[in-house]
Amino acid sequence: MPEKIAIEKKVLSENDKLAQELREKFTAHNIFVINLVSSPGSGKTSLLEKTLEKLHDKLSIALVAGDVQTENDADRLIRAGGKMVRPIVTGGSCHLDASMILKSIEQFDLETIDLFVIENVGNLVCPSSYDLGEDMKVVLISTAEGDDKPLKYPAMFRKSSVMVVNKTDLLGFSDFELHTVKENAKQINGQIDIIELSCRTGDGLPKWFDWLTEQVALKKNE
Repeated sequence: MPEKIAIEKKVLSENDKLAQELREKFTAHNIFVINLVSSPGSGKTSLLEKTLEKLHDKLSIALVAGDVQTENDADRLIRAGGKMVRPIVTGGSCHLDASMILKSIEQFDLETIDLFVIENVGNLVCPSSYDLGEDMKVVLISTAEGDDKPLKYPAMFRKSSVMVVNKTDLLGFSDFELHTVKENAKQINGQIDIIELSCRTGDGLPKWFDWLTEQVALKKNE
């Protein structure tokens, strides 16, 4: 057991060094970076499709789309208007790490980017341990899941700055309670901001767009 812990610490320490290198690159170009995480099927790609459709004329957006086996998400984002989209196929790994992001940004001209989005692999466990040089982690859940998710995966919610609750149009079709998931999230992280929306109906999306735009502007003025 001690050997396993030592190896894990070494891996994370090396990742943190690369993440700091990433952070310095992003900061040097005043790029706002989010690490978008969720369980599979919660709607990360759908939210990014809507974001590209709305903001691609206002912001220069680059995305990396992590997936275990396919480039399907990256293909969807390109069809939605993404001009700077790169897939990262992990080949089985349940998370992205800083070395993957460092390699991917070699394909981008950082001078031209306002917003950099990392769409992580669908998982609420492993990605919580890996710093990718982001400004913020954004955790997305849907009303098709359990409202106890923050309690079951506290590390992810503790390290996230924003919780997006997607599929609000499905409220009432399951036992998911909006007030309960908010209480649970605040219990884990009293500072977490919460945005409620539906990618299907568009309800709440303007708040998400405004939040992103404001964060980009703040980063540009640093």
